Amino acid sequence: MSEQLVFYTNPQSRGRIVRWMLEEVGQPYRTEILDYATTLKQPAYLAINPMGKVPAIKHGEVVVTECAAICAYLADAFPQAGLAPPVTDKRRGTYYRWLFFGAGPLEAAVTNKMLGFETKPEQGRMAGYGSLEDALSTAETALKAGDYILGDTFSAADVYFGSELGFFTQFGAIETRPAFERYLGRLMSRPAAVRAREIDDALSPPQPQPTPEPA
Repeated sequence: MSEQLVFYTNPQSRGRIVRWMLEEVGQPYRTEILDYATTLKQPAYLAINPMGKVPAIKHGEVVVTECAAICAYLADAFPQAGLAPPVTDKRRGTYYRWLFFGAGPLEAAVTNKMLGFETKPEQGRMAGYGSLEDALSTAETALKAGDYILGDTFSAADVYFGSELGFFTQFGAIETRPAFERYLGRLMSRPAAVRAREIDDALSPPQPQPTPEPA
């Protein structure tokens, strides 16, 4: 597919997930940086994503929002990158399973905790993730196949799943576990992951430095 690929993002957002995915794909893309205070909620961008949230991509006439959906779309749109097993491959089910477990139960469980809410035992049946402990223990299960979710093969599922785990552990939303640390160490050293971080870090506003106390 030769249509222009446009990436709508803010460097301090979940757009970092998609940036990494785009760098793994290795195709040319144009970046549109949106500002939380102004352009993100303006009509021009709301026509792309009525939620007024980033990231989003536009590939020719196709618009895709939501990080997991964008990762899945890009993997299929550019199969030469080898970021998704073929539909006929029995690993396709495993790939979908953990890609969307990350976007569903894991995201919801940790976000609720960060917002100050965790399910009581009697509420677990109502919540899709059961409890935070259920979600985290299940996430560990995804890493038992080998170095990556598909065993020895890196895929778009790792981009999303690993980004979620990395964000949550970095900010202390979940405890670090040895399985998570080993997995994230492999992922974050990938050349595409390093490039993506460098690009977004360079686009981020400088962080204020602490004022030294007088001697």
